[in-house]
Amino acid sequence: MILIACVVVGILMGIVFPFYVPQEFSQYLSVVVLAMMDSALGGASAMVRKCFDVNVFVSGFAGNTILALFLTFLGEKLGVDLFLVAVLVFGTRLFNNLSTIRRHYLSKIQIKFKK
Repeated sequence: MILIACVVVGILMGIVFPFYVPQEFSQYLSVVVLAMMDSALGGASAMVRKCFDVNVFVSGFAGNTILALFLTFLGEKLGVDLFLVAVLVFGTRLFNNLSTIRRHYLSKIQIKFKK
């Protein structure tokens, strides 16, 4: 319930207080958002598997974000789109974590209907 309320508040804040991201920072913002989404879904996946650890979550959150920013910065300096590496890796991990969560809840639903 709290999660849904936070999402609604976030959407409303985005509508009421729109902000502009300059073009030169758009790649940085995209990889940061992907890294954060990866960490959030990774944490949710770990909670489903009952192996969530706050230290691992926080260090992964910070580490993924810093690594993604570094790859984007390095790629920009070298003239190579290294941010695509971060997009590919985090995108793959997002789908893996989402499939883990989906399988968990589908198995719970199937068990409930078998009874």
